[in-house]
Amino acid sequence: MANTNLSNAKRNKKDEFYTQWSDIEKEMNAYIDYDPDVFRNKTILLPCDDPEWSNFTKYFAQNFVNFGLKKLISTSYAQDNKQLKAPVQLSLFEKKSEKYDENKSHANGKVYTLERQDLTGDGKIDIDDLDFDYLKGDGDFRSDEVIELRNEADFVITNPPFSLFREFLSWIMEGKKKFCIIGNQNSITYKDIFPYIMDNKVWLGTSMNGSNRWFTVSDDYEFDPKAKHRIENGQHQIFVNSVVWFTNIEHGRRHEPLSLMTMNDNLRYSKLKSVREDGYPEYDNYDAIEVPNYKAIPDDYTGVMGVPITFLHHYNPAQFKIVGSDAFDGTPPTKIYKNKSKVVNGEKTKSNTGTMGCVIRKKEFGEGTFFDVGYPVKAVYKR
Repeated sequence: MANTNLSNAKRNKKDEFYTQWSDIEKEMNAYIDYDPDVFRNKTILLPCDDPEWSNFTKYFAQNFVNFGLKKLISTSYAQDNKQLKAPVQLSLFEKKSEKYDENKSHANGKVYTLERQDLTGDGKIDIDDLDFDYLKGDGDFRSDEVIELRNEADFVITNPPFSLFREFLSWIMEGKKKFCIIGNQNSITYKDIFPYIMDNKVWLGTSMNGSNRWFTVSDDYEFDPKAKHRIENGQHQIFVNSVVWFTNIEHGRRHEPLSLMTMNDNLRYSKLKSVREDGYPEYDNYDAIEVPNYKAIPDDYTGVMGVPITFLHHYNPAQFKIVGSDAFDGTPPTKIYKNKSKVVNGEKTKSNTGTMGCVIRKKEFGEGTFFDVGYPVKAVYKR
């Protein structure tokens, strides 16, 4: 299914989607369960964050003492640089601050800091103890002052703009930081991201799992006519498909072995009709067999298998080795088709077919999309 909301956001570069509290809490709990001290005495940076909208700052501020945090830093992007038609409602942290400056409020980014200081004197450390100030620049994560904050931090946790996901992840990796960020599941296939996954430097989190999620947006957000959206508790929300957490923080599910059947048992008892009827065909252009679902992986096969990208939600590095991807230059195909044409439901159609990834040789052109390379082949999704 095409993700109209995400595509529209990328096109307009207006993709500040604010994450639901429950989604943040569920993911962070998995890291705490695996290692209760994972955040103890650590500094967390929340870039691309707006406390007046975002739940990230609120969540970590509320759990500041429970997690044993050393410092929490949250930064936001300048209002004048955002594509907003309506004025942004200022947070109480800014309006009540002696540092409030109307000009800087629009032109500068903002930084909110929480440390082990009870600024309000109420006997506890929470969101009311956030210290507010303006950044010198606009708060872009690529600016020198935000890079300096990144270098100070131990963790970077946020929901970055989808249009800048590749650049943002590279920015984190350059800083060699622990991180947990939200992105689209298809980002797995990007040539500048997949190598991190293959080298075991980045993996998927424990929740979302490529599912669909509601995100809060600003009141003036321009929805695509086809976008699914709603108003919930007075907030405008947008529906986004195939969302996942990308991280390099250890969690328990990553070390759980996947329970599998033998190839013979799969051929006889698999719940997948295609496996029972067609077995495990070899690709025409890769030296590997096709496995259409992670549940059908045969535990007694030691060769190379092509599996869907959703397999990564169940990937255990002690059980499997990722050797490549059909979308990654480091995995060259065994065959290049010089001439090919697209065939839809048995009829040739004019199309720029481009690269096809993994294809399976067929006996005849049938229903669906095929390619004619001198004989029928059918492409599968990214493997």
